[in-house]
Amino acid sequence: MGIIWTILIGFVAGVIAKFIMPGSNEPSGFILTTILGIVGAFVASFLGQAMGWYAPGEGAGLIGAVVGAIILLAAWGAIAKRN
Repeated sequence: MGIIWTILIGFVAGVIAKFIMPGSNEPSGFILTTILGIVGAFVASFLGQAMGWYAPGEGAGLIGAVVGAIILLAAWGAIAKRN
């Protein structure tokens, strides 16, 4: 159930991150933004567990997932800017 919850939180986090950080270099597709949000939630969960913020098997909350998604969107924008 933890993975499904992380995916749902990541979906919402991707949408929120896109509204917080709009831009021309950011992914414009809803699907890509959602996927980056889900990956951001998994990254936030992994880093939070590695730092001891979350228990093993516990996923990141909405704020952590949004921060992870924003970081991934910023990285995506930097990579897209080079190309």
